[in-house]
Parts: sequence; C-alpha cells; structure tokens
Amino acid sequence: MEIIAVTDHVFPNLDRERRLALETGAEFREAQCRDEPETINLVRGANVVFVNFAPISAAVLEVLAPGAVVIRYGVGWDNVDVDSANRLGVSVCNIPDYGTSTVSDHAVTLALNLLRRVSQFDQEVSAGGWPKPASQGTVLEFSDVTVGLFGTGKIGLAVAKRFRAFGMTVVAYDPFAENDVLVEAGIERVQLEVLWQRSHLISLHAPATAETYMIVNAKTISMMQPGSYIVNTARGQLVNLDAVVKALENGHLGGVALDVVDLEPLPRDHPIRDVANAILTPHIAFYSERSMDNLQRLAVEEAMRAFTGDSLRCLVNTPAGVVLDALDHYQRKV
Repeated sequence: MEIIAVTDHVFPNLDRERRLALETGAEFREAQCRDEPETINLVRGANVVFVNFAPISAAVLEVLAPGAVVIRYGVGWDNVDVDSANRLGVSVCNIPDYGTSTVSDHAVTLALNLLRRVSQFDQEVSAGGWPKPASQGTVLEFSDVTVGLFGTGKIGLAVAKRFRAFGMTVVAYDPFAENDVLVEAGIERVQLEVLWQRSHLISLHAPATAETYMIVNAKTISMMQPGSYIVNTARGQLVNLDAVVKALENGHLGGVALDVVDLEPLPRDHPIRDVANAILTPHIAFYSERSMDNLQRLAVEEAMRAFTGDSLRCLVNTPAGVVLDALDHYQRKV
C-alpha cells in the first residue's frame, strides 16, 4: 500500500488530503513534526510527503519510498535538502502562486504604515497623549517616495503595481529580471548600490541564498538615506537584526516592518521588540482564507499528478540531479 504523509500544516483540517488517500487507496499519516527524529518516524516508506516547516534532511529523504515526491506547502523550500533529493531520486515541488496577492497586500500595508507612521501615532494616543504631526519624524507625500525592490519575482511585481497606484517611483535590483518585464511594470532597473542610496523605503522580495544572506547589514544600511525604511516579507535570513536595531536606535533608519526574522519565533527578550518604530508581524504575510484554500488545493492537485504519473506542475529539481536553470529556480522561490 502506498503512503501519504503530512509532516506539519497550518490548515483548519486535512479533508482534501484524506480524500486523496481514499481515492488512491493510500495509507494516510499526519503529525506536527518539529525535529528530524519525529519526521523520520512519520514518513518512513512514504510515497508522497506534504511538508510545511518540518526538516526534510538527507536522513529524512533516505527513508522515503523509491521515487517519492515531497510537496512543500509554500513558495520557498529552504527546509528541504534538494541536493540530497536529487541524489536519492526524490522529486521536490513547491506552490509558488497560491498567495501572491496576499503577500503583496501585506508588504504594502506595512510600508504604508511606516510611511505615515500610523503605529507610532497610535502608540502615543493609546498611552494618553495627543502628539503634534511632526513629533514622530518626517512624513513624505507618497508622490515624493522612491521605493526600492530587492527582487522582482511574482510578488515583487505585484508589490510594484500597488506602490505605483499610490504615485510612488519604483526602482529595483534583480540580476535575473528581464528588461521588458520591468519596463512594462514601470520599474527602473538600478545597480545594487544605487538601490540603497536612492530608496526612501526598501521592500525585500528575494529567496535566502548564499548571495542574499544578511544583505541588509550595517554596511548596506549606512548607504541608505537617513530616516529611510525597510520592509521584509520574504525571508528572515536577508536581514541582520542586530544592525537594524542599532540603526533604529541611532536614528539612521526611520523604521522597519518585519514579517519574518532569522530565528522564529522571535526571542522574547530580543531588543527589537522594544523599539517604537519597528512593526513586527508573526510570519503571516501569506495568510488569508483564500490563499490558504489555494495552497491546500494546489498541493493536493500536485499530489494527484504524482499518483497518476502526470507531469508535475511545480517541480523545483529533477531526480537525475539537474536543478532547474538559475532564472527559473529564482523566480519560483519568490
């Protein structure tokens, strides 16, 4: 009997996955795995594995059935050892398009909050005050704002469209982007150094790679205009939190809005929790009722293709060990 395993999830129920098991005659297993031993125990012999954040390491992949398929509930696949999957003949899939609008909406909501200093004014009023308009710092007219995008995949392009609707100028750094796509979206391509220098607000939309790791750090922050802002709804590994806290405390940064951090959950005693002009949300940019429904439906449809032998829609590797070309690899992640 074939086996379907759900290592962990964030859905109200697994009715779709259970229905798939009934339709295919497969054994169904589910858990909320947090570490490698738990995951190994659950997925041993599995043909299809649905995973959210559980670690899919080489040791986990080695206990799967031959030719197994791992489907990540999400866009990125940072928790899946793709190199080992290639070596072991395991196909890895993601769901790159389930929540583009939702993440984009969240990123722009955070940005507008920063630019209008809504949270800072709210804190003052809620504490009994009635601050003067200029008391929290500079507030720019949206038409005077230049937004810099670090990455222009599906989400980055959707974010640009929203910013442009407010009359903002949008520039971007993305070595993989096609010029025609940027021109059509009304985005000016710039070099990385120029991105830091020109932008009043930088919004991050790139995967976590060796090249992007801690791209926001003391050096790059120092290149930004005094009083500028950073929004991160992409990956926590892109931002050095210590450098951000220091820049917020000395006033070089006007504010940050972070939906993701390098270590989640954020430690209770982390100093960024006490900074007034830091907006923090608990990795929820992806979440809406529609996006969750899309995510679960598309993941189960991918699994059905695996069972029927049809071509997988969102394969991010090949069992032969050849990863997709760099451009496709990048764009599927963002």
